[in-house]
Amino acid sequence: MEVKVLNINGQDTGKTIELKDSIFNLEKPNDHAIYLDVKAYLANQRQGTHKAKERSEVAGSTRKLYRQKGTGRARRGDIKSPLLRGGGRVFGPRPRSYRQKLNRKLKLLARKSALTYKMRDGEIIVVEDFTFDKPKTKQMVEIRKNLNIPERKSLFILQSKDNNVYLSARNLKETDVIEVNKLNTYSILRYKHLVFTESSIKYINEKYD
Repeated sequence: MEVKVLNINGQDTGKTIELKDSIFNLEKPNDHAIYLDVKAYLANQRQGTHKAKERSEVAGSTRKLYRQKGTGRARRGDIKSPLLRGGGRVFGPRPRSYRQKLNRKLKLLARKSALTYKMRDGEIIVVEDFTFDKPKTKQMVEIRKNLNIPERKSLFILQSKDNNVYLSARNLKETDVIEVNKLNTYSILRYKHLVFTESSIKYINEKYD
């Protein structure tokens, strides 16, 4: 399918660009692939550094608190018992990796499915490649207004890293900037509008097909 290419002023440039149907218009988007990819992405963000001290790791004496029989009280071992305040924790969390691995083809299917839903909802915008001479938040605010997305969460997808564009968007709560080679299913679904540059669309048409 062909879509119009806008400039950063929100005006039609008269140019169009092809969004391949095999990427942006799947006949049957795979919801389960999306679920698996998002779940794996979120799991992979976890540090897994949680740790609680167990009985053998708590500081304290191993002396038996009182004799086993004859006191009328429950049998008791040392002061590090999990039943006592300040004692160790039973089966506490230990450092571990939450990493999940998915096949490359499954992740690609998930991204295509997410892009298809975005395209059907009319939430994909293509603009000419642009850059800023220096970081300026006001310029990014103007672009959002010109594209009629001033109060919506939006993701600008660039072909390559551009510090001036990134720094211009950094202070805007509803705006993020990402390089196209770092695009993932979670990012596609998280934002209301996806603003692609021409070169980033060409990259996707080539790499995702």
